[in-house]
Amino acid sequence: MSAVVAQTLHVFGLRSHVANNIFYFDEQIIIFPSGNHCVKYNVDQKWQKFIPGSDKSQGMLALSISPNRRYLAISETVQEKPAITIYELSSIPCRKRKVLNNFDFQVQKFISMAFSPDSKYLLAQTSPPESNLVYWLWEKQKVMAIVRIDTQNNPVYQVSFSPQDNTQVCVTGNGMFKLLRFTEGTLKQTNFQRGEPQNYLAHTWVADDKIIVGTDTGKLFLFESGDQRWETSIMVKEPTHDSKSLDVIQESESLIEFPPISSPLPSYEQMVATSSHSQLSMPQVFAIAAYSKGFACSAGPGRVLLFEKMEEKDFYRESREIRIPVDPQSNDPSQSDKQDVLCLCFSPSEETLVASTSKNQLYSITMSLTEISKGEPAHFEYLMYPLHSAPITGLATCIRKPLIATCSLDRSIRCSAQSSGAPEESAPFSVLGCMCVYALHWICLPLLQIRSIVWNADDSKLISGGTDGAVYEWNLSTGKRETECVLKSCSYNCVTVSPDAKIIFAVGSDHTLKEIADSSILREISAFDVTYTTIVISHSGRMMFVGTSVGTIRAMKYPLPLQKEFNEYQAHASPITKMLLTFDDQFLLTAAEDGCLFTWKVFDKDGRGIKREREVGFAEEVLVTKTDMEEKAQVMLELKTRVEELKMENEYQLRLKDMNYSEKIKELTDKFIQEMESLKTKNQVLRTEKEKQDVYHREHIEDLLDKQSRELQDLECCNNQKLLLEYEKYQELQLKSQRMQEEYEKQLRDNDETKSQALEELTEFYEAKLQEKTTLLEEAQEDVRQQLREFEETKKQIEEDEDREIQDIKTKYEKKLRDEKESNLRLKGETGIMRKKFSSLQKEIEERTNDIETLKGEQVKLQGVIKSLEKDIQGLKREIQERDETIQDKEKRIYDLKKKNQELGKFKFVLDYKIKELKKQIEPRENEIRVMKEQIQEMEAELENFHKQNTQLELNITELWQKLRATDQEMRRERQKERDLEALVKRFKTDLHNCVAYIQEPRLLKEKIRGLFEKYVQRADIVEIAGLNTDLQQEYARQREHLERNLATLKKKVVKEGELHRTDYVRIMQENVSLIKEINELRRELKFTRSQVYDLEAALKLTKKVRPQEVSETEPSRDMLSTAPTARLNEQEETGRIIEMQRLEIQRLRDQIQEQEQITGFHTLAGVRLPSLSNSEVDLEVKTN
Repeated sequence: MSAVVAQTLHVFGLRSHVANNIFYFDEQIIIFPSGNHCVKYNVDQKWQKFIPGSDKSQGMLALSISPNRRYLAISETVQEKPAITIYELSSIPCRKRKVLNNFDFQVQKFISMAFSPDSKYLLAQTSPPESNLVYWLWEKQKVMAIVRIDTQNNPVYQVSFSPQDNTQVCVTGNGMFKLLRFTEGTLKQTNFQRGEPQNYLAHTWVADDKIIVGTDTGKLFLFESGDQRWETSIMVKEPTHDSKSLDVIQESESLIEFPPISSPLPSYEQMVATSSHSQLSMPQVFAIAAYSKGFACSAGPGRVLLFEKMEEKDFYRESREIRIPVDPQSNDPSQSDKQDVLCLCFSPSEETLVASTSKNQLYSITMSLTEISKGEPAHFEYLMYPLHSAPITGLATCIRKPLIATCSLDRSIRCSAQSSGAPEESAPFSVLGCMCVYALHWICLPLLQIRSIVWNADDSKLISGGTDGAVYEWNLSTGKRETECVLKSCSYNCVTVSPDAKIIFAVGSDHTLKEIADSSILREISAFDVTYTTIVISHSGRMMFVGTSVGTIRAMKYPLPLQKEFNEYQAHASPITKMLLTFDDQFLLTAAEDGCLFTWKVFDKDGRGIKREREVGFAEEVLVTKTDMEEKAQVMLELKTRVEELKMENEYQLRLKDMNYSEKIKELTDKFIQEMESLKTKNQVLRTEKEKQDVYHREHIEDLLDKQSRELQDLECCNNQKLLLEYEKYQELQLKSQRMQEEYEKQLRDNDETKSQALEELTEFYEAKLQEKTTLLEEAQEDVRQQLREFEETKKQIEEDEDREIQDIKTKYEKKLRDEKESNLRLKGETGIMRKKFSSLQKEIEERTNDIETLKGEQVKLQGVIKSLEKDIQGLKREIQERDETIQDKEKRIYDLKKKNQELGKFKFVLDYKIKELKKQIEPRENEIRVMKEQIQEMEAELENFHKQNTQLELNITELWQKLRATDQEMRRERQKERDLEALVKRFKTDLHNCVAYIQEPRLLKEKIRGLFEKYVQRADIVEIAGLNTDLQQEYARQREHLERNLATLKKKVVKEGELHRTDYVRIMQENVSLIKEINELRRELKFTRSQVYDLEAALKLTKKVRPQEVSETEPSRDMLSTAPTARLNEQEETGRIIEMQRLEIQRLRDQIQEQEQITGFHTLAGVRLPSLSNSEVDLEVKTN
């Protein structure tokens, strides 16, 4: 096996579609499914422990915990076969107790389970079309009973046991509510449905025979012994946005436009698929949980209601409402609280309520908060942190910070801080849609076919793999493809590269792992009938991890072995999408389509260390903007001043409290002194009464002792006499028994003697007969034989009769002897009983004395208890009176409100008519506002065009300045060349003048001229080129003057146009300001009209006499409104004329620019670049050489 080991450290995620997916193990630990594990999470200490699923499991379907919190049952599908695994939670780590996987009946999967109250039996419901309910004695894997619940393939949602009876069972589903009882080895239905069938989604037991059931139409039923006793409907309530307003700030718009998400969110069970989720639909009750005061139930998206039992009746009333809060960081905050609550669970102490939702989130709330919020709904809080609700598609870690970033199809990016591999907190970011995030270069890649890209260690190369079976290696410095490996039969899922960037590893749809080097496949390693989806190699190059399509992780060492040597770990319940190793090779991160993120601790058993060449520590710096720092400093100053003020206030309050408390202490001391004196007097009275009682009790005890002693003496005398009589009887009976025994012995001896004598006589008689008949034996042998047989038979019968008589006599006398012995023993037992009674009486006397003493102590205690109870009774009576008064006040208020409601209904018609008239007045104003807005938008567009033209002119000016600088540089070079040539001519003239001195000497003159030739021979054609240079310089000077003139004229034009644009811009701004003022005035008028509408709606108690005044008051406002549009129309005409003038001016400027571009000199300056003089100098040097 491989020496690479991975251990699970932490997990992000929840599988919400698992039935009964959250419950408490104790007060601090909860259990919920995540990936292919069950997680034990400590809410206070934030640690996690894991219960792994079965090997080759395809995912969990349902969970159930026993009432004694010792066993956990998990329903799974293992290798396409259903199985139920029962774990023992008390052992550390949790171990498997039983596995139920051999079934004698047809089953596809188990969708709901429940333990009996004594945890010995397990109830399991199978899915349609079988729909069998199985009753197990799970310790012995014995099926006690099985029954088919439904024959119409309707879904079954929940099964449960009665909390006090192992034989009582409840089943709910679509159109079914059944109570069954286990009797005589079968499950028999005990109730009969009446009325129309409902879609019963959830139920819970609130008593031994009472069940609360919820439906998909928002109805709650109370059934008692199968009969309906109570019914209520949950009302649809929209949350008030005034209490919870959101300030969603859009910081910046993204430059990258994400594609819309085409994949839907994961569904959760059949009950969601069979119902619609529109806002007007009835609230569906997906979950119900009972507690001591009543029960809690889900009431539509993002809503949980608490019902409490009424004291006098067996009915329930709604007491509290709890809502899921709005998440401002989600992609759609208005819909973030619209989550269906799928499971509810109370802690053992009923202090906390935990809920799981359809978007894979966990929420909790303390029950004390629900009692504090009076009238307003309470709000849940995240139990841990926000989780992804869709498959995770991207994963990244930070090198210098302990941060993990993930992106998902739920259109969110979440950053989590990790400490020693365990994430601590999560911060979500909302995006439009996110499939994956990559750093893009200017290389053109076919993105539609690419599934994976990876960088090498120094970021110089990029490797890509895609669904077309191609793996490419790109060089980023040249932008070219260096190597390629194309295999059309394989669709690659992921690629990675070794730390030295020599070998590429790729996995795909052909169930192999490929090693690729130099555009060729070195070898292929089989995946053993699974598809590899991801692959990652450590930075040290010694460990490799691959993810599979069944959610497992395989850890293997590198170089890769030829045999099947790897460690396989069950992690996720769906294909793994991303894997990543941290920079220090200590932790492995895996993400999958189930929306879960796992953190693993990895190490090498062989001792091959994973130490890096250089350790990179986490950075301590935090990036904060200056505004944040200033705001925090301001807040700190304000808080400091506030603290000082609070200190002063607290000191003052403490002084006042000290004074009040000192006065109260004085009053209480006086009161207590008086009470102490009264108690002393009472104590003295009680002492005297106690002494009297003591004297009375002593006398009474002495009388009882005397009486008891006399009774004991009498009993002793009577018992002694009885014992003597019994003893005499016993002696007489003993003598009788001896006499009877002697008589019996004598009779036995006589019988033996008579028997021997009779035998002797008979033998003699028969011997005589035999002698007589010996002579006749030869004649009649048959007669002799017959007689011999008869003789033998008669002999046997005689012996038997004698033996029977002897035995009867013996048994008769033995029975008499036994009766006498039994009577003797009975008398002895009676004497022992009397002795025991005597001793027990003595013990009772001692116990009575002890009881008297204990009763005295209890009497004192009970008197104190009676006094305290009397005080409690008085307090409760007062509280009852106060509550009665409040109830009466509320009833009066309800009556008053009903009256007001009737009056409001009377004025409704009048207000509707007035509102219609006001709407008619508002509509033309809104149309005018819309027209003005359109004009403002057009003017803003023209302003943008002006800005663009200004920027274009500025670019032209900068280009001309650059060309002017180039011409200046070339002019400097030409001047330097001119100076060099002048110096050369001067030297040549001096040399020539020296040669003229030898004009009379031809030989020396010839030598000097030859020396001149040798010295200046490379400059032979200077005269011709100089002529050319002078022509060029003249042309250059002429063009330069022309360009300078053009540049001067352009500068003047630019200045003039800038001034014109500035004046136009100021004029347009003034016009915009005037338009904005008009818009504000219109808004004020609109606001004024709306306030009038609101006042009319509020003023419901106006009489008919006041109405004419209102009409007269509204008439001048109408006149004002009629005059305002005329002024606005004049201003509109003026703005239209201004805009037309600006358009003409813009057209004129554009024509001038085109004319300037058509000028030859300007055109050559913009399009043609003059040749540099340095190039001409090089040409001269080449020609001379």
